Amino acid sequence: MEGWSENEIKNKALMAPCGLYCGACGVYIATRDGNEKFRATMGKLYGTAPEKTECLGCMQSDPPEKLYGYCKSCSIRDCVRSKGFYSCHQCGEWPCSLIENFGFATGKRVMKTTIPVWRAKVDKLGDEKGSIEWARSECERYHCPACGKPLFRGAQRCRYCKAAVADALDGSL
Repeated sequence: MEGWSENEIKNKALMAPCGLYCGACGVYIATRDGNEKFRATMGKLYGTAPEKTECLGCMQSDPPEKLYGYCKSCSIRDCVRSKGFYSCHQCGEWPCSLIENFGFATGKRVMKTTIPVWRAKVDKLGDEKGSIEWARSECERYHCPACGKPLFRGAQRCRYCKAAVADALDGSL
């Protein structure tokens, strides 16, 4: 699939416990691709210096190679780990106040959409295969409806054909 390799889709480090699939994150994509201009753009969006705007997925093994500052201090990530879960899809208290009070409206919308999908895939296919198929469905979702090129979460316009994509994906930032 254009935009993501099979290894990325299977990479548990990219399966953020909250449902914000790291493989579709602009910070991850900029890091993966070595795209300094995109890293600077993402840093400006999130208020971080370009050299600190890098990540290889929030669920990397400790110590992580490159973990974005925001992700290092994520209370959702900490909560999941403290409960011995891998993801919010395993928690009977979801959606909790951590989800409901998440600081980015787009992120909250995505979480409330993706965790039920993740749960359904795991119920049908088991945890390992279901989680991989959930990640695959997230990668498939992040493609421009006009030209089919890959996008990142939060994209407002396609980088290739310039079509407006926010409403078809996750809404405006």
